[in-house]
Amino acid sequence: MLWFWILLRIVLSPILYLVWLPKNSGMRNVPKRGPALLVSNHLSFADHFFGPLPLMRPILFIGKREYFTGRGIKGLISKGFFTGVGVVPVDRTGGSAAEAALQTGLRILGEGKLLGIYPEGTRAPDNRLYRGKTGVARLALASRVPVIPMAMINTFEMMPPGQALPNLRPRPGVRFGRPLDFSEYYGQEDDREVLRKVTDQIMAAIADLSGQEYVDRYAADVKAELAGKTPRPSSDDE
Repeated sequence: MLWFWILLRIVLSPILYLVWLPKNSGMRNVPKRGPALLVSNHLSFADHFFGPLPLMRPILFIGKREYFTGRGIKGLISKGFFTGVGVVPVDRTGGSAAEAALQTGLRILGEGKLLGIYPEGTRAPDNRLYRGKTGVARLALASRVPVIPMAMINTFEMMPPGQALPNLRPRPGVRFGRPLDFSEYYGQEDDREVLRKVTDQIMAAIADLSGQEYVDRYAADVKAELAGKTPRPSSDDE
């Protein structure tokens, strides 16, 4: 992963700044050292590039192991890309996806690194903010690290889902908010009501930063309906 971050800083960073003139703010809210949990909306494939761009530290993200197990040239490209942008595969062999993600996240934070997470669980089907999964709250309370809200701006307009090439305008960017304090809920990471309350507070902070309309539904359900499929029953913290 380090090689891609170095490539981003030396080669891609000047290109991204020159072509798109990204508007970034709030970088001082991200600690220069030590662990922190960065919680973000997820609008576009371009988020992988423009989210970490203004930071001097790499961000690790938790991803499905399927990204790394494809075969052939396509599988190698997928594995190389997701490894490069800091995606850490979740090992689900020992239990549920939610528990595996929690343990992986705790390990990353325990190593003093920055961990990024998309509470919506998937890219949004439009430019709105959707209901968050409570896994983000479990991770925040169990790790007891600073929680930094993070909002991607204009990446949906720049490169909406399904579009192969990015638009040159409008200007994308990222905003980092002030750390959220959930210390009053420490030790209550198994309380579902507390988890929902903390998750909703996180999503509200992201909405304040992004200016997005909030939709109290899961993005995956809306995407399934748009595709003409019946939404599958989903766990709140997957």
